[in-house]
Amino acid sequence: MPKKARPAKPQAPKLPKGEAEQVRIRREVGHDFALRNDAFGRKRLTSGTAEARRVYEVSNDGHTSTGGIVRVRNVDPLVGITSLSRQQREAGLRYREHFRCSQQADIKPMRWTERVDGGRTGGIADSVLNAGRAHAAATRALGHWDVAAIVRKVVCLEQPVKTVAEQNGEGRDVVTKLLKLGLDLLAVHYGMMGR
Repeated sequence: MPKKARPAKPQAPKLPKGEAEQVRIRREVGHDFALRNDAFGRKRLTSGTAEARRVYEVSNDGHTSTGGIVRVRNVDPLVGITSLSRQQREAGLRYREHFRCSQQADIKPMRWTERVDGGRTGGIADSVLNAGRAHAAATRALGHWDVAAIVRKVVCLEQPVKTVAEQNGEGRDVVTKLLKLGLDLLAVHYGMMGR
C-alpha cells in the first residue's frame, strides 16, 4: 500500500540578512519597541516606520555581548538615550507636542476683514493658543534658562546631544545631566512623578 502524501507545512520565508541582523541587535540592546511578530511568530521590523529605517551599527564584529558599541543613526534623542526613565520620556514627548502644536500658526498676512476691536472672526485657532500657553508654562517650570535651552534643542528641535554639547562647549555628560534635570522638572510640572 503506497504512503499517503502529507500536506506540507507552510515554511517561513527567510528574513533578509540585513533585517535579521537589525532585529538581533535591537533585541540585545533592548530597543524592541519597533519590532512586531509576523504570521510565523518571528520578530520583524515594523515596515514603513521611521524607526524601521534607522540603522543600528555595532563595533567589535557586531557582537554587543563582548563589548561592542552600538551606534544608532537618525534616532530621536528621547529614544536614543537609554538611561532616561519612562516619566522623563513621557514628559519630553508632551513638551514636544505642545511645542509643535504652538508652532502651527504660521505668520500669515492680515486679512482685511479682521476686526481690530478685539472681536475674532478668524486668525489663530484656540487649540494653537492653548498649546502655546501650555508650552510657555512648561518652559517657565524649567527654571534656569540654560536648562530650558538644552531641553528645547534636544527635545523640541531633536538635535543630538553631541551637537548640543559642541555648540555649548560643554561635555556630553554635562548636557545629558542638564537634559535629565529638565525632563524631571517637566515631569513634576505635568504631574507625572510618583505614578
